[in-house]
Amino acid sequence: MRGEKGFALVITLIVTALLVAVASDLIHDVFIETSLRQSFADAQQASLAAASGADVAVALLNRSLGTRAYTSLQDPWATPQKLDDERGSLTVTITEENGKLDLNSIVQSNGTVNEAYLGVFQRLLERMDLPPDLADKLVDWIDPDDAPRARGAETGYYKTLPTPYNAANAPLYTYEELRMAAGFDEATLTKLFPYVTVYGDSSGGISSKVNINTAPAELLAVLDPQMTSDLAARIVEYRKTAPLKSPSEVTGIPGLETVGISLQGRIDVKGSVFRIQSRAQVKDTVRIVETVVRIGGTEPVILYWREL
Repeated sequence: MRGEKGFALVITLIVTALLVAVASDLIHDVFIETSLRQSFADAQQASLAAASGADVAVALLNRSLGTRAYTSLQDPWATPQKLDDERGSLTVTITEENGKLDLNSIVQSNGTVNEAYLGVFQRLLERMDLPPDLADKLVDWIDPDDAPRARGAETGYYKTLPTPYNAANAPLYTYEELRMAAGFDEATLTKLFPYVTVYGDSSGGISSKVNINTAPAELLAVLDPQMTSDLAARIVEYRKTAPLKSPSEVTGIPGLETVGISLQGRIDVKGSVFRIQSRAQVKDTVRIVETVVRIGGTEPVILYWREL
């Protein structure tokens, strides 16, 4: 009798243990499923918020630029906007692409090299402590022929790589495309990013101009062989209180009476292409929408869009 009672107790303990295990698995599965559903909902909300932030930024630019003769870092769009609530945050940042050197302007539409713009890029490379041969490699990637420059690389080189491909022999479509050009590794792209763009206003053989109201001092300092860091700093200081309303006004800045004349034709005071980054966070979930838009004409034109 005692043996039977002992056996029954063992069976009861085993069944109880099994029930506890099953219950634990069930609770775990319910928790995982609930968490996944909540994470999905958070991701959807963050994605919608980020996209909405980008749309609002485009509307702001379209409204504020219509009647302005210039754009500057004192404009409302140039100040990052952040909204916070109990569930998360939204941060929208706008930068002007026309305040950068348009890499596609280095090679003109007829295939010839714009030596003045190539010189700007070469001086920028020197200032950034980057290899000077990158200038030739960039030209070879963009120009329409397959004849390599002295320190360049054309299709003949790219065909020898483990995964062979052709040189683009066309203007850069996105900045990320530069990763395919010889020598342009991730560190180089990161270093150059604040100063160069592929979204300029070049057309009809006319190279894209640099907006001196928004260009960083490092780029201003290399726009002409006569430019110096001191002269670039003078432009930056001057535009803080009085944004330039025409390119010729630069000659009125002390020290730029002569070099300011040389800059004419390469500089402007108003931009039309802007990069928008809209970052939304809902709880622990983050979504980022990055877009490049051209403002002008009847409707804004989206040149680039991606969500991270």
